[in-house]
Amino acid sequence: MAKKPEEIKPGLPAWQGTFGDLMNLLLCFFVLLFSMATMDAAKFEEVAASFSSAFGIFNGGEMALGKGALIGDGVSQLTELSSYITSMGLAQTGADSESEETEVGDMNQEELMEAAQEAQMKASEELAKKIEMALDEAEIEDEVSMNYTSQYVQLTIQGSILFDSGRTEIKEDVIPVLEKVGEILESYAGGTIDIEGHTDNVPMSSNGKYADNDELSSGRALAIFKYLCENTTLEPSNIVHTGRGEYDPIADNSTDEGRARNRRVEIKIYNPLSSSY
Repeated sequence: MAKKPEEIKPGLPAWQGTFGDLMNLLLCFFVLLFSMATMDAAKFEEVAASFSSAFGIFNGGEMALGKGALIGDGVSQLTELSSYITSMGLAQTGADSESEETEVGDMNQEELMEAAQEAQMKASEELAKKIEMALDEAEIEDEVSMNYTSQYVQLTIQGSILFDSGRTEIKEDVIPVLEKVGEILESYAGGTIDIEGHTDNVPMSSNGKYADNDELSSGRALAIFKYLCENTTLEPSNIVHTGRGEYDPIADNSTDEGRARNRRVEIKIYNPLSSSY
C-alpha cells in the first residue's frame, strides 16, 4: 500500500511568529531609548542650519534701503543661525540641571523659522552695503531706487526716464543707466529675475499703437527683457517679464505726481531662499 503523504498545515511555522514578536519588542525598546535621549547641541545646530537652508521661506515687510537691510542674492542667509539659537537659550549645554539640556522636541518648526529669519536679516546688511556702494560708484542712485522683501531685492526705474509717453522704445539717454543695472544684476542675481511693467490709470488714446495699459506695460517689460538678454551675460531662462498695467499702483492716480510714480518698471531679484528662486 502506498504511503499517505503528510498533510501540510496552512500558515507560518510557530518559530517565525515568536521571532517576529521578538523583533517588534526590540524595535520598540530602541525607539523608547532614542526618545529619552538628548541630542548634542553642536550637532543639533548643524542639523537646524541644514534644514533651514533647504526649506526656509521667510516672510517679512518691505523697507527702503535707508531704513533697514536688503535681502539679496549670492549671500549665505544662515551664517548667524548658530549664534542666534544660542542667544535664545535653545542650545544650552551642561550637567548642572536638566533644564540646561536641549532635547530634540524643544525646538519646533516655528522657532526654527524665526531663528533662520533673524540670521537672514543679519546677512542682508552686508549685501546692502555692497549694492549701495555699487549705485554710488555708478552715480545712478537718483535714477534707480531700491527696496526689498524677504523674497527679493527690487530695483525701480521711473517710466518717464525709460520711455516716451505711450511708447515702448527705450530712450537713448537712459542706456548708460541700464548698463549699470545690468552689471549689478550680473553680480548679484543668481536665480530668477522678474521684470514688471506698470502704468497709471489714464486710458490709452484710440489712435495709439497699444489698445490699453495692459499691452503698454507688457511691451515695456519686454523691451527691458530684450535689452538685458542682448547686452548682459544673464541667462534668459531665468528672466520673467510681465505687464501689470494699472492694477498695482504705489501712489494716488488722482494727482500728476502719483501717476508719474505709478508709471515705472520694477526689476525683482529673487534671493536663494525664495520660493520663486
